[in-house]
Amino acid sequence: MELMIEKLLCPVMILTRLSAFFLILPVFGWTTIPVTIKVAMTVIMTLFFSMLLPFGLNSAQVSVPEAILLISNEAIYGLALGLIATFIFSAVKIGGEIVEDQIGFSMSEIFDPLTGESARPLSMMLEMIFILVFLSANGHHLFISIISKSYEAFPAGSIPTIELLARGIIQAGSAMLVAGLKLAAPILAAFLLLMVILAILARIVPEMNILFISQSVRVGLGLFMMAVFIPFISAFVTEFAEFMNKLLPV
Repeated sequence: MELMIEKLLCPVMILTRLSAFFLILPVFGWTTIPVTIKVAMTVIMTLFFSMLLPFGLNSAQVSVPEAILLISNEAIYGLALGLIATFIFSAVKIGGEIVEDQIGFSMSEIFDPLTGESARPLSMMLEMIFILVFLSANGHHLFISIISKSYEAFPAGSIPTIELLARGIIQAGSAMLVAGLKLAAPILAAFLLLMVILAILARIVPEMNILFISQSVRVGLGLFMMAVFIPFISAFVTEFAEFMNKLLPV
């Protein structure tokens, strides 16, 4: 048993952090990606990092309970990093949901085959466009860079700094909401202007059915503003990378 711990502890610890990270990471954590591909990708990256990363812990002096505790620490690191990346990645979807609430599509939910959960159509479309732009800009390299930097801040075998990890997750959640509202702000301003115009029309032409007219106008304005907004999604890819560099607990 001690010989097995000495030989396999370092690769297993790296495998645990990578598995926990990719388990909840966007794109890589989708249910539509075959499990064999996920396992093969994780194993290949484990072999890659095992050859490159220094491992200062003396595996020969680690007992079985200590090895289990060290592996648990790596799972905590991986899940925390994955949550931070997921929160920032979801900013586009949050922005789309804010717009859908203004349009009146809050009850229009469809099945998302990528995640296996229910989702709103417009926010799901924006998320898919952002993912395509993100991957076309080699954004997946950023995820590998996150793992690499995590080993510089938290070497394998170190004790988790729960306070630091928790602060990073909380800041990532706040950044997700702020970025989502920032992305939806121009469309919200357009809807505010529309409400002012409809209020003026209701006073000028009281016999007009404003409630009936406003719904169709809101839908048309929302779809038009979403079409105008789509080309600007690519700018968020760079902002996403900046957010990740700022919020990583290093």
